[in-house]
Amino acid sequence: MSGIIFIISAPSGSGKSTLTNELRRIVPNLEFSISYTTRPPRGSEQSGREYFFISREEFQRMIEEDEFLEYAEVFGNYYGTARRFLREAAARGHDLLLDIDVQGAAQVKQKASDAVSIFILPPSREELERRLRRRSEADDEEQRKLLGNGARLFNTEEIIQRRLQTAAQEIENFSRYDYILVNDRLEQSIDTLRSIVEAERIRRSTTGNKARDEDVLAAADRALRVQMMPQVQTILATFALSRSSTVTE
Repeated sequence: MSGIIFIISAPSGSGKSTLTNELRRIVPNLEFSISYTTRPPRGSEQSGREYFFISREEFQRMIEEDEFLEYAEVFGNYYGTARRFLREAAARGHDLLLDIDVQGAAQVKQKASDAVSIFILPPSREELERRLRRRSEADDEEQRKLLGNGARLFNTEEIIQRRLQTAAQEIENFSRYDYILVNDRLEQSIDTLRSIVEAERIRRSTTGNKARDEDVLAAADRALRVQMMPQVQTILATFALSRSSTVTE
């Protein structure tokens, strides 16, 4: 193993967590970096599982001591990837998977230009909104179970609209990524994601099964940004239409 860094970014609601969890389950020697954050845990989240939850003061100390490979402030909270995860993965001869936003991805690319970047897109703005609403309903139900039916919940509609606006901004950065994956059908998306990881390992290896390698490389090549442009343009149009209709209404 050469210690490849795989960056995965996606708008909230695109299914990134499901895809990364499946990728980690089926691909060996691939370690996952759990981010640090200053936001409070949600629902049943636990420190060290979804995130490392720390205070703003502790996060700022880590910034000052240059302990982050990348970090960013999003919606008033810090998120960051500690450098130690890369060192530890490389020491074991493993690759490292980073689940980070477009700001963090740009920082990592500056420091590790050979990192492999993958951007996950929803099939359309309409589908993204449906997914966000389903997730919001599930989150509300979980909160009611924890806090009681009379608990005061967040302004769901405001959060959904804010995430849709953020998604439109993030999607505009797709051209910075090596691969584009449209998460329409889950099993197919998982297969494509696995092919990308395996193809990048093949390209950096001196050994392999030629027949098997050709199939994997071909599957990965179909997800290269240049190959995905027609489908990406169609998806971008659904976001552009939504923005223009919002202005005129």
